Amino acid sequence: MLRKLLGRIQNTLLLAFATLQKKTIGFTSKQLYVFMTLNAFLSFFFLQTTATKLSEVKPAETKSLFDIITGSSLSGQVVIGILSLLSIYAMYIIIERYFTLTRAGQVDQNFMNSIRNSVENGNLQAAKALCQSVDAPMARMVEKGLDRIGKPLDDINRAIENVGNLELLKLEKNLSTLASISGIAPMIGLLGTVIGLIISFQDMTNAETVTPKVLSNGIYHALTATAFGLFVSIIAMAGYNLLVSNLDKVIFKMENTAVQFMDLLQEPSR
Repeated sequence: MLRKLLGRIQNTLLLAFATLQKKTIGFTSKQLYVFMTLNAFLSFFFLQTTATKLSEVKPAETKSLFDIITGSSLSGQVVIGILSLLSIYAMYIIIERYFTLTRAGQVDQNFMNSIRNSVENGNLQAAKALCQSVDAPMARMVEKGLDRIGKPLDDINRAIENVGNLELLKLEKNLSTLASISGIAPMIGLLGTVIGLIISFQDMTNAETVTPKVLSNGIYHALTATAFGLFVSIIAMAGYNLLVSNLDKVIFKMENTAVQFMDLLQEPSR
């Protein structure tokens, strides 16, 4: 109220000064000094009032991701909870399969040379003992072939292939689950998005005045679910591609070992 009154006084003084100037009424230096001082005082008062009001303006409230999740509806928390469990399970599969495939592919380059020397010397027990000491699919395939020595080559080759298929199933464990997670996670995130939009429309319908704050809860829920679902899908897809690449390397080593062993058995007949 006081600010408006002083503003009117200042406007009146400026209008009077302009009118007197038009009428060519002269001012003494003292009158001009008083007028300028009063005008400067009023201007300074307005600036101070404006600065005080600006300083009293509170900064916009920001929410962390945790606040958004905990502040969302029960359905939103369920969606985020499901995605969190999927992300943990996906990370477990990626880490566990990565180390398993790494161990499966770590076979000494001299392994087949040692097997060759033992077979050529007729020491099959030493060859079997060497296979049992190596924890790798290639060693178990060779061990099965050593057990079948003396039988037709087709039977030995079939036995090695059967062991290889069993080992491949073990190596592929949970890879299909990881692929499913990469496809399901975005769908669950999309479900959370639809639920968030439904909540926004319900809030808009129930509110007397529609403001951004009324819609923010549902929109936060929708966007958070979508982002989290895409994040889980990206992690699962990247891990799946990495594991498949490592699996292909192990399969190549298994096939190479089988071929070398069958060549070894056919050498005496050449």
